[in-house]
Amino acid sequence: MRQITLGKEGVEKNIIQTLQEKSGVRLSDCYQCGKCSAGCPVAFAMDLKPRQLIRLLQLEQVDEVLKSKTPWLCATCQCCFVRCPNEIKIPNLMEAVRQEAKARHIIPEKDIDKFNNLFLKNVEQFGRSHETFLMGFYNLTTGHLFQDVGCAPKLYFNKKIRIRPHVVKNKSGVKRLFQKTIEKGAK
Repeated sequence: MRQITLGKEGVEKNIIQTLQEKSGVRLSDCYQCGKCSAGCPVAFAMDLKPRQLIRLLQLEQVDEVLKSKTPWLCATCQCCFVRCPNEIKIPNLMEAVRQEAKARHIIPEKDIDKFNNLFLKNVEQFGRSHETFLMGFYNLTTGHLFQDVGCAPKLYFNKKIRIRPHVVKNKSGVKRLFQKTIEKGAK
C-alpha cells in the first residue's frame, strides 16, 4: 500500500479548513473592504491588521499568520464584527488562530498567554475572576513583581478589589462548563 504524504500546501489547506470550522468563518466571504481594521481599537499595536490577517489566510500564508502578534493582541471587543458588511466573526477567527498557534508552540506574546491561562484558572477555581489573585500571580509568573502595586491600595479602598475572593454559589456548574469545553476541544 502506497503512503500518500501531503506537501506543505496540503498541510496549510488543512489548517485553514480547521480554522474555518473552529471559528465558523468562511474566509472567502471577506472582500477586503477594511472596515474591520479601521474600527479596531487595538490595530495600532498589531503587526497585521485584521484585514491583512484574513488576506494572508486566503493566500494560504499560514506560517506568517501563526507567528503574528495580532491574534494575541485582539481584545475580542466585537468592533470588527459589528462593522463587517458580511458579518464575519473575526474574534472567533482570532481565537482559533491563537489556539492553533498555541498547539504548535508558537506563542509570540508570552505574557498575554500567561494572563489568559491565569484568568481561566481563576474563573474555574472561584466561578469568577478574583482580581487580587490574578494581579499577584500574573506579576509573579511574568517577573513583573511590582507592576501596578501602587494602584492596589486605591483599588482596595474604593472597593474595586477584595482581599478574599467572592465565590459564586454554583461553583460545580462552572466546573461543568469548563469540562464541557475541554471535551468539545478534544473532539
